[in-house]
Amino acid sequence: MVAVAGCGGQEAGTTESGVELVDAGAITTCTHLPYEPFQFQEGDEVVGFDVDVVDEVADDLGVEQKIVNTPFETIQSGEALNAGQCDLAAAGMTITDVREQNLDFSDPYFDATQALLVPADSGIDSAEGLDGLRLAVQSGTTGADYAAENIPGAELVTYEDLGLLLTAVQTGQVDAGINDNGVLLDFVAKNPELAVTTEFDTGEQYGIGVRTGNTALLDQVNATLERIQDDGTYDEIYAKWFGEASTGAPSASAEPSASS
Repeated sequence: MVAVAGCGGQEAGTTESGVELVDAGAITTCTHLPYEPFQFQEGDEVVGFDVDVVDEVADDLGVEQKIVNTPFETIQSGEALNAGQCDLAAAGMTITDVREQNLDFSDPYFDATQALLVPADSGIDSAEGLDGLRLAVQSGTTGADYAAENIPGAELVTYEDLGLLLTAVQTGQVDAGINDNGVLLDFVAKNPELAVTTEFDTGEQYGIGVRTGNTALLDQVNATLERIQDDGTYDEIYAKWFGEASTGAPSASAEPSASS
């Protein structure tokens, strides 16, 4: 587990394997909170599935992980990486053609799709059922893109982060919300007054992002992802956060989603 860090006053360093880091002795991760169970605040620390995966990268490099919470737009645009704010980005981020113009992605490490969150007694179970209703989307996400392109009958209401979106559905500010299935299924497990009534087959995959051209770090991230898949560590991390054994991470040959 790692604490959220601030920026500034860092001294760059290089690991024994030749990976350059923005802060000596640590690998700095940009993420956007909250996105439970991938990354979220627990007391003074940030924990989650993505945190544990990047901890494995840090271990292989012989350093600690430090996390910076930053707006999602600065992550997917590559701005945070290009500015030296962090070494990599792990934010439950779907690999898309547009984002690949801004940063380099690791091999896929998680399969995802879009899902619909509604009050359990709403009777809403399809895109068509949203006609004339208010649908919460998260700014800058593939869910927002999917809704704009495929649910034209709904009034889209945009929220800056997942926490605000979930609260809006829970308190009736909106009729429904769309986001990745993993985070929504985790939320309804703890809030039975809400339900995920349908999933939209978007075929998305998450990747860890690095600055364009940072081949040394990208190679290490991919090597770590391969190791944890082979030695069972990935399955242990998956079971820890999702309560069941995984069927394994996606293969490197899988095609990325083009939903954004």
